[in-house]
Amino acid sequence: MEGPGRAAAVTGAKPRANGCSGVGHGTLRNGYVRGLPAPDTQVNHIVHNGGLYKRPFNEAFEETPMLVAVLTYVGYGVLTLFGYLRDFMRQWKIEKCQNATEREEQKDFVPLYQDFENFYTRNLYMRIRDSWNRPICSVPGAKVDMMERVSHDYNWTFTYTGRVIKDIINMGSYNYLGFAQKAGTCQEAAAKVLSQYGAGVCSTRQEMGNLDKHEELEKLVARFLGVESAMAYGMGFATNSMNIPALVGKGCLILSDELNHASLVLGARLSGATIRIFKHNNMQSLEKLLKDAIVHGQPRTRRPWKKILILVEGIYSMEGSIVRLPEVIALKKKYKSYLYLDEAHSIGALGPSGRGVVDYFGLNPEDVDIMMGTFTKSFGAAGGYIGGKKELIDYLRTYSHSAVYATSMSPPVVEQIITSVKCIMGEDGTTVGKARVQQLAENTRYFRRRLKEMGFIIYGNEDSPVVPLMLYMPAKIGAFGREMLKRNIGVVVVGFPATPIIESRARFCLSAAHTKEMLDRALKEIDEVGDLLQLKYSRHRLVPLLDRPFDETTYEETED
Repeated sequence: MEGPGRAAAVTGAKPRANGCSGVGHGTLRNGYVRGLPAPDTQVNHIVHNGGLYKRPFNEAFEETPMLVAVLTYVGYGVLTLFGYLRDFMRQWKIEKCQNATEREEQKDFVPLYQDFENFYTRNLYMRIRDSWNRPICSVPGAKVDMMERVSHDYNWTFTYTGRVIKDIINMGSYNYLGFAQKAGTCQEAAAKVLSQYGAGVCSTRQEMGNLDKHEELEKLVARFLGVESAMAYGMGFATNSMNIPALVGKGCLILSDELNHASLVLGARLSGATIRIFKHNNMQSLEKLLKDAIVHGQPRTRRPWKKILILVEGIYSMEGSIVRLPEVIALKKKYKSYLYLDEAHSIGALGPSGRGVVDYFGLNPEDVDIMMGTFTKSFGAAGGYIGGKKELIDYLRTYSHSAVYATSMSPPVVEQIITSVKCIMGEDGTTVGKARVQQLAENTRYFRRRLKEMGFIIYGNEDSPVVPLMLYMPAKIGAFGREMLKRNIGVVVVGFPATPIIESRARFCLSAAHTKEMLDRALKEIDEVGDLLQLKYSRHRLVPLLDRPFDETTYEETED
């Protein structure tokens, strides 16, 4: 999708929803030009949205071809019918039942297990269960070693053969900057701290678990983010789920993007605040909710909301899209609300200096009220952080459940983060960190461009290192993962309930540790498997424009 106000436009075209405009003989939808414009029609790219965007913002979510959507529904329909048939056979002991069931004496109780998701698990998920939870036995770097396993009962149980599959190209780990490694300065520093401090702290920060290393880490993170203060937590998921309830409660309103991560969703639900959902990255939808919230207030009483908190992510991990942060900040200021930004996937992976989506758009960190992120991805460690005003962090130190009840971070993990952050900032006396950030950006653009040229449907922003390749059909989920593993490429395939039931996909995560040779080999194998499984669904071809001031690309729909 093009950024609002920056969509391709033709003289006299009328604006449409989300910043799109009518174009010549077709319309712009989801970032693509439908139909071929007349030869004498000039396509003017990029109109800045009131100066909010200082750089091109190109995202694409190509529509599912109608035939593919129909066949996907038919595939799930056939699997569901066979699932009911197999359940019938299990009930009459014709087929052995290996799934969780109620005990005989509980048959008249409200069922614990017989819901749709359990039906899905035993009849659909179990067929492709070998595509997940594969055990690796090495550092999750650019290449990994994997333990081979087989199943003799259709994926209900697995047996290890004792063989190790060596040198699998790792296209699935969140190792964006390549700091997940067993050698180098990070490993040496962590090993030194391990010998000095030990592996665990065995206490909370408020009791006997507050080390000088924790204090050093928080000061460094605050400096890295450009905020007054920061606090570190031992678990990324709990950073969201345990801190949001400390910030909002009953009488408050949360406006949440429809594709927010489960940790944000759980934190919002635990808070007791009213939750309203806006369409993904759709500023018209968000502004309408903000207007309604201010005009109408709370239900029944019509009192003003105590707080309005907007929840967004930097990079959405299943879509590969980047938040329209300049517009979100503009709306937040206009309607006097608060902004909570989850940078789990964007910190380290975006921006010229690796400082995340705020750095990527060239914005002021002070415009984001709560900056959250994790250390589990770009930094090759564990845990999470929250940054912001000193008053905010002091409040969370007292009222956050993660701060009060959770055990402190392990000292070697803390040192891994400190060393990697200093490397990114250049405070280690080298330019290695900056080179990694640049390498990741180059790898991302190259990999995405090549996949689009091959004819795959690729979601997300051109600068996002999360690259979803659409599979759609249920049979192709397992087939793609297995075929890639045969070719020594480790990939992550994703289906329901992590995605909508007909939008199954493979998700690649790029790393600065990937060499061009690795990417070329992976692309060659993906191309081959794409032909084998007929995954090249895209109906668009790349068409370079003669007049494109920001070196952008538009798309024209082909007839086939």
